[in-house]
Amino acid sequence: MRIYSMTATFGKLEHQTLTLQPGLNIIEAPNEWGKSTWCAFLVTMLYGLDTRAKTTKAALADKERFAPWSGAAMSGRIDLNWEGRDITIERSSKGRTPMGVFRAYETASGLEVPELTGSNCGQVLLGVERSVFTRSAFLRFSDLPVTQDDALRHRLNALVTTGDESGAAEALGQKLRDLKNHCRYNRSGLLPQAEAQRDELEKKLTELEGLTAQCNSLEQRSQELETQLLRLENHKAALEHAAAAEGHSRVREAEEAERQAMEQRQKLEQTCAQLPSAQEAEAAVAQLDELHRTMADLQAQEQLLPAMPQVPPTPACFAGIRPEDAAAQAEDDRLALEKLAEPSQSSVGLVSVLGGTLAAAGIGAAALIHPLVGVVLLLLAAAAFVGAVLLGKKHRADLEELQRKRENICRRYGSQEPETWAKLAAEYAAQWSAYHTQLAQQQSQRTELDSQRKVIHGKLQSLSGRTRSQWQEILSQWDALADAGRALQQQRQHLQTLRSMTKDTVAPTMPDDMTENQAETELRLGEARQERSRLQGQLGQCQGKMTALGNWETLQRELETVRRRIRALEQTYAALERAQEALTSARQELQRRFAPRITQRTQELFGLLTGQRYDRLTLGEDLSVQAGAQGEDVLRSQQWRSDGTVDQLYLALRLAVAGELIPAAPLVLDDALVRFDDERLAAALRILEQESQFRQVLLFTCQTRENAICKE
Repeated sequence: MRIYSMTATFGKLEHQTLTLQPGLNIIEAPNEWGKSTWCAFLVTMLYGLDTRAKTTKAALADKERFAPWSGAAMSGRIDLNWEGRDITIERSSKGRTPMGVFRAYETASGLEVPELTGSNCGQVLLGVERSVFTRSAFLRFSDLPVTQDDALRHRLNALVTTGDESGAAEALGQKLRDLKNHCRYNRSGLLPQAEAQRDELEKKLTELEGLTAQCNSLEQRSQELETQLLRLENHKAALEHAAAAEGHSRVREAEEAERQAMEQRQKLEQTCAQLPSAQEAEAAVAQLDELHRTMADLQAQEQLLPAMPQVPPTPACFAGIRPEDAAAQAEDDRLALEKLAEPSQSSVGLVSVLGGTLAAAGIGAAALIHPLVGVVLLLLAAAAFVGAVLLGKKHRADLEELQRKRENICRRYGSQEPETWAKLAAEYAAQWSAYHTQLAQQQSQRTELDSQRKVIHGKLQSLSGRTRSQWQEILSQWDALADAGRALQQQRQHLQTLRSMTKDTVAPTMPDDMTENQAETELRLGEARQERSRLQGQLGQCQGKMTALGNWETLQRELETVRRRIRALEQTYAALERAQEALTSARQELQRRFAPRITQRTQELFGLLTGQRYDRLTLGEDLSVQAGAQGEDVLRSQQWRSDGTVDQLYLALRLAVAGELIPAAPLVLDDALVRFDDERLAAALRILEQESQFRQVLLFTCQTRENAICKE
């Protein structure tokens, strides 16, 4: 099969086309270009998309991983040549099924290719199943080792049988597995079913034995309960008979109590008939209570009034003077103080000086004129001087008297400033004015409260002349009458109730030796009846279960039949296991037979890849490989080799397997040579060029070495 071109809307690819040539195609592109996407697209176009795969924490399912990034529907087309025919295969999406629509037609004519379907396309074109292709001719860097697979093993086994793919051994093996699974597969199959049937029958028999014993026990207990119920019913009848007799006695007592209550009510009716009505008494009490509350409010108001104002003290300076005259007194004292001002001191001095001058002048003149005249003048001068002295003394005495009067006036006010006297007079007058104002207000309020109290006292005295206690006593009489009426009604209801509860009973017919009271008897009766009902239900359930389980003898016969069947199935299962073991041995022998052919080809290719460094190689039944280099005594597995050598080893194995199984299928390599050194890479390219002479080779790489080596 040869591919001409591929067009994909797949993952990051959006209507992109990849054109291929015959032989070796080296597609060189950087990482994230879409190389792995093209490889996955090719496998999907050939074998379809597994829509049942689920996304896990480790990996995305292909339907999610390769969903177009643009949001378009997943689709693709491949133009190819198959058996000389140019064919186009297409896959597209419909609804929620990606790549679920398949079409194959001849490219030129458009005629359908009926032998190709969406489910068999890859197997028909390549001749192998999907798992065989991906384990042989489809090489990815992350998946180079070849793992075992049923389809791959079937194809390899067919090589040993000279190309006969009838699958007789496989069919026989499958038949043995089917028969064995038919007998037992985990918990399903004939044998587990028979064992389950046996276990169920044994369980039924065991349950039937237990139910039989349970039914016997329940029936015995039911008989005991019937006897107990008879005794309790008889004791209940005895108690009811005694209670009926006591009830008649209580009826008679209630009738007497009713008669007494009626007499008491009649007496109170006679008393109340002579009294004011209850409504009048209630109104009077309410009015009295309202007046008392009003009186209490007035007393509270009086207590809340401020205290009577204190008489303001009279200053000493205004003692005996009315407050309204204090200002005039202060003004008179100020004027008096001005009148008592001191006379001038110059007149006294002048008199003294004049007398002295005259005396001196007289003496001088006398001495000049005449001695006698001088004497007279001298006497006159002396007399004038003495007069002047006496006048001075009197004047000083007057001054001292004035000073005493001034001091007395100032001492009375405690200050020498007349302005202060006027201020004291004004304050004294203001205090007395405020005192008279407050006194008038207090007296007015108290007068108003006294007037209201007198009105309330008048109302209290006008209420029919009865006190509140007297009105309250009237109300008490009416209340007693109402209570007596209610008591009589209660007695009548009580009597009616007792009469309805009292009934005639028949004395019990059986002797009664029980001592429980009525409540205890009712409790025990209820418990016994509940237990009887519960036992009847349990007995019915038990009998129903026994009926559902079936007959004892029938179950025993069925159990024996099932046990014989189990023994036969166990013998059959053992025989199938022995046959399966023999077939497995034969299959292993076949695997040992095809291994040399693939081993030889793998060794040849591995030698070419490594420059003949490794000359020995073995292939295990699980397709694991061990190799030995020149100079090594033992063969070693891949764990002992470098990563590049391991890649070369599995490349050789895959090429050998692909050459045997699908020699004409395209060979696809996805970065499978990235860990090869230049020398071994050149050897690998030479091998791929040889392969490309027989098949198309698609080598996807992110390196430039492959193209460079091929151009040399």
